[in-house]
Formats: sequence, structure tokens, C-alpha cells
Amino acid sequence: MMGRANHPPHLFCVDDTASRIEVTMDASAGFASFQGHKYLNLETFRKNGQGVRTPVWFAAEPASGVPQTLYVYSTADSGKAKRIRNNPRVRVASCDMRGNLRGDWIEARAEIVTGDAAQHGMGLLNKKYIPWKQLLDFFSSFSRHARVVFAIRPA
Repeated sequence: MMGRANHPPHLFCVDDTASRIEVTMDASAGFASFQGHKYLNLETFRKNGQGVRTPVWFAAEPASGVPQTLYVYSTADSGKAKRIRNNPRVRVASCDMRGNLRGDWIEARAEIVTGDAAQHGMGLLNKKYIPWKQLLDFFSSFSRHARVVFAIRPA
């Protein structure tokens, strides 16, 4: 039996609203679902409550076992940095490089870290994304934009 437009029935959505249904995972499950993934969809929130989603690189700590903290970096004047300064509530989900979700949303809190914590987070990112991160670091050294590191923990 063939469905709409001669496609097998399992390849189309019967209800248009079903494609917009989102699942939020309990934060107590932690960040175990991020193991083995390269990209994280980071949703930060504007002052009016509207979410803004951005696929980003991340590094987890500890690197083995269930991660307790995720590290992400960005420029200090980016929209996500401004939104996190205003509201530390974020949601995270594993995704592909284009931001297509590969896992459930997890409620979390983000903070901008400095000093040793920021260096540690950048070190983890450098190790995970070798040689691409180093290449980006080289080109960003010509930029005037400062960088910040976010530490993300389950809410």
C-alpha cells in the first residue's frame, strides 16, 4: 500500500502538528546523551522569553563517563553571550552541524566562566576538535573580538 504521492506510508506525517512536537528530557538524566556527539543545539532566551537556537561545538567534562559540565565558546559580543548574561536558563540537545536535533532537549543553566575555568574549557575544546579549532584560533587571532567560555550544567 502506498501513501501520499506514491511514498510508503511510513514516510509522511499524517498530522501537520506532529512535526512540531518537541520532547524535553528530565534534567536528572544529566548529559549522558551527549557522549559521542560533535554538535550541541544551544537554545538561549531573549528578554521576551523567545528562544534562539544555535548549533555549536562543545566539550564535556569528564570526557569519559556521564558529563557534568559542557563547555562552549563564542565571541563576547555575540547574541548568545548577551542572552546568557541576561538569563542563565538554556536548553541543550545534541544535533548535527546544521542544528537538526538528534536528541531530546535538556533544561540547563549556563554561566560565563573566566580565568582557570575558561582556560580549562578551551583546552577541552582544543583537544576534541583538533586540528579545526586550532585553525579557527589562528584566524581569530587577527580579530578584535574577545572570546568567552560558557559552562553549562543541568538545571
